[in-house]
Amino acid sequence: MIAEVVFTKVSGAGNDFIIIDNRADDLPSDKSALAQTLCSRHFGVGADGLLLLESSSRAHFAMKYYNSDGSYGGMCGNGGRCIARYAFVKGLAPMEMSFEALDFLYHAEVLVDSVILTMKDPTDLREDFEVRLGKEVHRGFFLNTGSPHFVEFVDDVESVQVERIGRSIHRDPVFLDEGTNVNFVEVTSNDSIRLRTYERGVETETLACGTGSVAAAIISHLHRRLKFPVTVHVKSGECLKVNATSDGDTLRSPKLEGSAHILFTGRLRFDTAKRTIADLA
Repeated sequence: MIAEVVFTKVSGAGNDFIIIDNRADDLPSDKSALAQTLCSRHFGVGADGLLLLESSSRAHFAMKYYNSDGSYGGMCGNGGRCIARYAFVKGLAPMEMSFEALDFLYHAEVLVDSVILTMKDPTDLREDFEVRLGKEVHRGFFLNTGSPHFVEFVDDVESVQVERIGRSIHRDPVFLDEGTNVNFVEVTSNDSIRLRTYERGVETETLACGTGSVAAAIISHLHRRLKFPVTVHVKSGECLKVNATSDGDTLRSPKLEGSAHILFTGRLRFDTAKRTIADLA
């Protein structure tokens, strides 16, 4: 069977996604295969993940996120900001909107040059967390900001072997079957950091990570006393800003702000049997 698919390519601070309006619920049933195929950078459109915009009875819309490897993702911060921009531009939601993702209601505000997304309160903070990779010992912190994140402070983030170390930490048995995203943080001032992230599901370093930026900023605030808002310089060269309401060591309603651009819209034909993109008729 050949399915006609209309898609939009978007980018949030260098984190790129494919958005499909699936309110009619007429996409092929195997969304994982669709994500793998479309996100392929050599045989598809190319992206870090696939975002499906679907109907919701309690918000303006629902977002479902699939990683580029086809796995169903946790929350995606930059993806959430991008789908908010898309929904606003398409007239599907007002400038201030809510959307549903993983049974949680997120709130977003679309501005001229950026989108602000209010995230879930962080959970599951684990301090002095240790991961051993042979003779290497990596000490850091663990925090869930909608997706799980390991955060390690380094002196020079550019010298870190993100692919090798990130992949090994991500797969460490201590994180069970779920795995984790891995973040390396260099503090550059009392309110800014540089960040590089290895993302699970993408299985490589990405140019930016929204939930990772939130995790890194919160850990930097709690343990390096950085002041909010924290400016996060990501691999793409862009900056994300993270703010939160602080009550001692308890942080609530973190906000993630940064660019979210609609790049182009296209159509393709997806062969559901072969799980490939078919030639255009």
